[in-house]
Order: sequence, then structure tokens, then C-alpha cells
Amino acid sequence: MGRMSDQAHDHPHGPDDGRPRIAFIGAGRVGTALAVAFARAGWEVTAVASRDEARRARFRELVPGARAFADAPNVLDEADLIFLTVPDDAIASAAASLHLYSGQALVHTSGALPAAVLAPAMAAGTSAASFHPLVAFADLGRSLEALRGATVALDGDRSLLPVLAELAESVGARPVLLPEGGKPAYHAAAMMAAGGLVGLLDGIAQVARLAGLDEAAALAVYAPLAHQALANAERLGIDAALTGPLLRGDVGTVTSHLDVLGHAAPEALPLYIAVARRELAIARRRGELDDEVAAALQQLLDGAIGTG
Repeated sequence: MGRMSDQAHDHPHGPDDGRPRIAFIGAGRVGTALAVAFARAGWEVTAVASRDEARRARFRELVPGARAFADAPNVLDEADLIFLTVPDDAIASAAASLHLYSGQALVHTSGALPAAVLAPAMAAGTSAASFHPLVAFADLGRSLEALRGATVALDGDRSLLPVLAELAESVGARPVLLPEGGKPAYHAAAMMAAGGLVGLLDGIAQVARLAGLDEAAALAVYAPLAHQALANAERLGIDAALTGPLLRGDVGTVTSHLDVLGHAAPEALPLYIAVARRELAIARRRGELDDEVAAALQQLLDGAIGTG
């Protein structure tokens, strides 16, 4: 279709209710879930671009009225606010293929990349930002449910942030503004909270096998304990939620843990030591641990390095 004229707009908005018309480039799990959520919240989702014909068809089925294109630049004629929902490694090249009109805005959904990666698409009077929902986009139904109460990290042009915050709130999420340069640390913490937790569970399951528990049994035993610890941290704060032998100063118990892991599960030993160091630091902050006992525990953990 032909391009729209280079008519300038003061800010991205639709013609009727003041809200921007929204389009998506990328019709995978993230783009489709966000489009459905926005449409259900009353936003006008007008178009999608995807090279995958099946994904285009599914998007149109889920978001009635949206036009579908194979080529990304075509959506620029259809919207004021364009979401770039492609894999992280493709964002820069996709942005380079676009040339926004004055008044338009481009937003990506990467948790790792800053809004500045969109610079190749920018022109006078345009704006860019990132909109990262802290959600594991597995399937559509669960993703839509998970958006309610989730955090959405925002960074980029300040003129664009209010409408993105409104978008987040409209789907039940909580917008959080990141400081400039804060994206890598934010994403590293997110990785630790999601994939890191799964990695910890894998270590727990490995150790539990020494007690005769398979993975299902280990999860049945230890997942409720993990839920309790998380709930306590949310309610009381991290320091106050700590329990266990490091807080009590049980040198003998920690010694027995290190011995069994060093001999029977050496791959899990560094993980145990890393976690124990954090616990010991918390116990010291709480001031409930005798200095001599704390020093003995520290020496024990230091000496256990490399014993596996």
C-alpha cells in the first residue's frame, strides 16, 4: 500500500479518543499476548507485520480488525505507536529497516536492551522507548493472566513514558521507570529471579537425590518451603525472612552439609557455598550471630572451596 504523507503530529494519538493507534512488528508470543491485552483494555490495535503467514492469521483472529502485512514498514501507515516485538538480536536490524514519520513512536520489549537501540528508525519529531513486562510468555492464556500484577519496566524518551505507563496500568500491570543505564542490572536481576530460581531448583533436586527423592518428590517436598520463604520475604523483608543453620550459627550442621556435598554432589557444592555466603551476610546484618561463630562459619565456607 502507499505510504502516508509526511504530515507532522504533535504527539502520537488516534483521531477519536486521543489514544494512539497501536501496531506490532512481530507476531510471536510476546507481541500477540500484548496485542490481545491492549485490545481487551480498549486500545485500538490496527495492524501487525510478520513474515510468518500462520502467525499473521492467528493474530488477526485474536485481534479482529487488525490489518496484517508481511513487510514491517507497511504498518507505519496504520499506527502512531509501533511495538517492535522481535527477538533481541533482531531489534537493531528491524529498526534500521524503518523510517518513522514525525509524531510516531517506536517501542521495543527487550529486557536487556536500552531504548537507544531504536535510533536508526528515528527522525525529527519521533520518540523511542522500551516496554518490558516481567512475565514469562509461555502460552497466551497464562501470559494474559500473568500480566495482571506484573511489573513493566520503562525507559526511553520521557514524552512517551506517560502513555506507556497508562498502557501498562490498563492491563493490570505496574509500570516502573528505570534510570538511564539501569537496563543491564535490571535484566540481570530478572534472570536471577526466573532462570536463576530454576537453576537453584535444579541444584536442590540434585542434592535431594542423595536422600532418595526423585525430581517430582523433591519438588513436592521443597517447593512449599520455597513458597513460604518467598511469602515471608514479601511480607517481612529479605533480612527478616531468613531462617536456618547459618542464622542459628550451627557450625556442625553446615559442616555436615559441606561434607556430603563435597563427596556425593560436588557440582552442587559451589551453589551451596554461594547461597550460604549470602545467608551469613544477612545473619551478620541482623546482629543475632556471635562474632566468633560468624568467623568460624566464614572460615568453614572459605575452606570448602575446591574440596569437590
